[in-house]
Amino acid sequence: MGLSLEKVSYVYEQGTAMETAALKDVSLEIPDNQFIGLIGHTGSGKSTLVQLLNGLLRPSSGSVLYNGKDIHADGFDKKALRANVGLVFQYPEHQLFEVDVLSDVMYGPRNLGLDEAVCKKRAVQALENVGISEKYFKTSPFDLSGGQKRRAAIAGVLAMNPKVLILDEPTAGLDPRGRDEILGLISEMKKKLSMTIILVSHSMDDVARYVERIVVMGHGEKVFDDSPKNVFRHYTELEELGLSAPQITYIMNTLRESGFDVETDALTVEEAAEEIMRRISKSSR
Repeated sequence: MGLSLEKVSYVYEQGTAMETAALKDVSLEIPDNQFIGLIGHTGSGKSTLVQLLNGLLRPSSGSVLYNGKDIHADGFDKKALRANVGLVFQYPEHQLFEVDVLSDVMYGPRNLGLDEAVCKKRAVQALENVGISEKYFKTSPFDLSGGQKRRAAIAGVLAMNPKVLILDEPTAGLDPRGRDEILGLISEMKKKLSMTIILVSHSMDDVARYVERIVVMGHGEKVFDDSPKNVFRHYTELEELGLSAPQITYIMNTLRESGFDVETDALTVEEAAEEIMRRISKSSR
């Protein structure tokens, strides 16, 4: 059944001179096993939204539901919720603290009160899923490279066996190679583990390449909620929100405006090349 928000609003510093509405009457359905991109300019409400999804924040009004149950109702198990809805913050490697990588990844399962053997099994599996080999298990997490630290931090959440994985700007601060590696890893995890993934990102090119659905936030409201192709057709409206479309979108629209009869909804270089070659082939007949 997944997660859902029903007319959720959230106000910071409510009742004070600093009162700020971060979310305004947002409704959202997040079904099982979907890859969702959540985008929005700084201050759009997206970070507040993801903290509401696993109960770190309580809505000022409206309801957050998990499998049809209000997560703030009396008796609801918040500990179980946070095991099922894992949240990886920006720069998660700053949260690494244990003496070695394996111990760090075991921390979450231990917090659930699981048997030590089960904790180790989960940690080993999670590290394998993020591509960290056994030779690093007893290495201090602080001796890992930047990309490896990011992987280890993600493994720490995966070891909880979440049904939903929320990643808040998972490529922040990484070089292009590290960014591609992390995004490729997330894509492979989605295929292998059949979980819901919510990717929060400022990079439209990254979102366009990997997700199947995009939710656009603007000024605390849900502005668009559709497939990537449909969302990026509104690139002028996105620009008004301080966002942009993938570079390919601009290239294809420029070609069309220049008289080259191409479809403009390509989102990747590969799709654009295929469309251009198709038009060239058609025109040469």
